[in-house]
Amino acid sequence: MIKIDARAKLNLFLEVTGRRADGYHDLATLFARIGVADALSFKKTKSPGIRLKVKNCPPGLKQEDNIVHKAAVKFFGAFKISPAVEISLEKNIPVGAGLGGGSSDAAAALLGLAKLYRLPNAAAGKLMEIAAGLGSDVPFFMLDTRAALGTGRGEKLKVLKLAGRLPWVVLVYPGVPVYTKEVYGSLKLGGPADIKARVADFRALAGLLGRGKFTKERGALLFNRLEEPVLPRHKAVRLAKRRLIGSGADAVMMSGSGASVFALCWDKAKAGRVAAAARRIRGYRVFLTKFC
Repeated sequence: MIKIDARAKLNLFLEVTGRRADGYHDLATLFARIGVADALSFKKTKSPGIRLKVKNCPPGLKQEDNIVHKAAVKFFGAFKISPAVEISLEKNIPVGAGLGGGSSDAAAALLGLAKLYRLPNAAAGKLMEIAAGLGSDVPFFMLDTRAALGTGRGEKLKVLKLAGRLPWVVLVYPGVPVYTKEVYGSLKLGGPADIKARVADFRALAGLLGRGKFTKERGALLFNRLEEPVLPRHKAVRLAKRRLIGSGADAVMMSGSGASVFALCWDKAKAGRVAAAARRIRGYRVFLTKFC
């Protein structure tokens, strides 16, 4: 049996630099992996087919609609392998949370199946092609790295090696999902000068993280353009951000297209206090974690 953790991500920076003819948007984003994770396991079976068992699955989701099942179908088709496998998925990452849970699950499915069927290292390129076809965030989760810079629609990646002391993360899911399609549908792009300035901040933040110089004084470099369409329309996300700021965190921002909001705390005791305050709010799911 093969077991793999599918870790969540935060976007420490997310600027939308333009709209594309294919319906997607061009991004400048900084992905960072955290300790919150789904768990997947894989084993071969005597009976043919793909069997997916899911614990903590959102109600009403059919097996064939789960992205893990879709990834498995693509895997077996691309490598011309007759499927005879059981995949178990335990969901811990909230859905509709801006944490890339589905994308991480899809990447874990591809990596787990590649390991189960002992594919050669030369298969990595084809696996990455399958990943890009499944979703814009999936390629990041194929990489064995804590962080990466994403451009294009997020699939063009440059590994970023994080250096120095990094903050603790207090992650809050306010209990109500936000869906990506809705967010991008109501997004207004920044002006050219604004986007240019934000991209400069994006590069500066990446440089600080790579040199081990990212401190709480530089938290103002964090940015997420998608807060603009989300916060006015989603009270739960807006209140979660306000409460984390009020609890004294060093930096606070929404991740991805929401609904999760995260706080960075360079002091572990402060992170514990921020997390404890958030846990007192009814309906919140709160995680105290680190980049990993």
